[in-house]
Amino acid sequence: MGKTKMFWNCQECGHRQNKWSGSCSACQKWNTFAQEIEVKTVERYGEFRLPSASQPVRLDQVLNQESKRYPTGMSQCDRLLGGGLVIGSLSLLAGDPGIGKSTLMLHLADNFAQLGLTVLYVCGEESVEQTALRARRLKIVSPHLYFFSETNFEQIQTHIERLKPQVLIIDSIQILYKSEIPSAPGSVTQVRELATSFMHLAKKLNISTFLIGHVTKSGEIAGPRVLEHIVDTVLEFEGDRQHGYRILRAVKNRFGPTDDIVLFQMQNEGLKEIENPSQAFLEERVLESPGSVIVPTVEGSRPLLIEIQALVAATAFVTPARRSTGLDPNRLALLLAVLEKRMGYTLFRNDVYVAITGGLKILEPGIDLGVLIAIASSFSNRSIDTDTAVMGEVGLSGEIRSIARVELRLKEAINMGFTRCVLPKRNLKGLSIQGIALIGVERVEDAIRELLS
Repeated sequence: MGKTKMFWNCQECGHRQNKWSGSCSACQKWNTFAQEIEVKTVERYGEFRLPSASQPVRLDQVLNQESKRYPTGMSQCDRLLGGGLVIGSLSLLAGDPGIGKSTLMLHLADNFAQLGLTVLYVCGEESVEQTALRARRLKIVSPHLYFFSETNFEQIQTHIERLKPQVLIIDSIQILYKSEIPSAPGSVTQVRELATSFMHLAKKLNISTFLIGHVTKSGEIAGPRVLEHIVDTVLEFEGDRQHGYRILRAVKNRFGPTDDIVLFQMQNEGLKEIENPSQAFLEERVLESPGSVIVPTVEGSRPLLIEIQALVAATAFVTPARRSTGLDPNRLALLLAVLEKRMGYTLFRNDVYVAITGGLKILEPGIDLGVLIAIASSFSNRSIDTDTAVMGEVGLSGEIRSIARVELRLKEAINMGFTRCVLPKRNLKGLSIQGIALIGVERVEDAIRELLS
């Protein structure tokens, strides 16, 4: 026998409470509570329990063996996953609607099928004919690739056990449901239970499984946070639809590096890997343009050269505009305050717009000095040398703080033909790099004097 209990569950963060309320006390979102039913099984006192099949193992008795992997057919994806797709792993792919998640999964499914692996693609959101039409447009034809349009988990499990695929793709987990759970598809309970069931199937049958997930309007993965804890790898697919670039980012990875990225370009034939992202981002750069600065940054283990553009224009309104694309607006406000305080710029009379070209979103503090120099360049209408790169973190008192992985950034700048770099003076200690002139600065005033005098 079981006890039935009613509760209210937040569809954004998974917070549970006994009564309905307009806003969630955990995530502060409005109108996110849905009523769900929980059935708890009551154990009788003294009930006999079977002994567990697994036993504790001493550390020195554990076999040291590498995980077996499938090559994805994409060299950059293999590097992102740590050498290939681990057999029996469970991965979560999340991204905005229409960003290209299904297209990416079809490319990977075709590559796995060409290796002779049996691939089952569960297309719950579309019919088999619609998915096959997209596959033909991408020139995907393989006898080892199976499509199955179903949303009931019991039916999917039956065909998985019958077909025994090596790779399983679920598109998407928010549309599936378990019939014994009295909640709507996409609810916190359904998503949590489905992810747990797919994890057991992946580990039991050694099936490498991909779960495609939705994101909320704020860009976070929809569903409870426990969903990200269950899976082995969390991949985020992001990018600007107006640009052709897409970024696959590893947020969590139990078998490889984290915060690494792979850059794709969306074309008529589908997604294509970009081997040299720095060249792709800089090929449309306009030379000797005020407000343009090249900054070496690092995403995971990959160095990138990005262009930061700034525009400072006089405004007739009382409140000036502050807009940023690909940059944290709070960080922009901090840098503007430092520039006004240390250099005396009258930015409160001007609108300030800052953008990272290519649709990238950069959060690391190593681009602070580049953003600040770009704003100063546009304000003074002076361009910096086209062969100069800028990097460094800016503190509240105007000091330039040291950053990590300087040698990796400088090598990428040298490969792209840059001959001079302005960087924090503290990073010069023990640094031996040939082929580029290094200029160390300690304060914001020193950097602006060096670049814009």
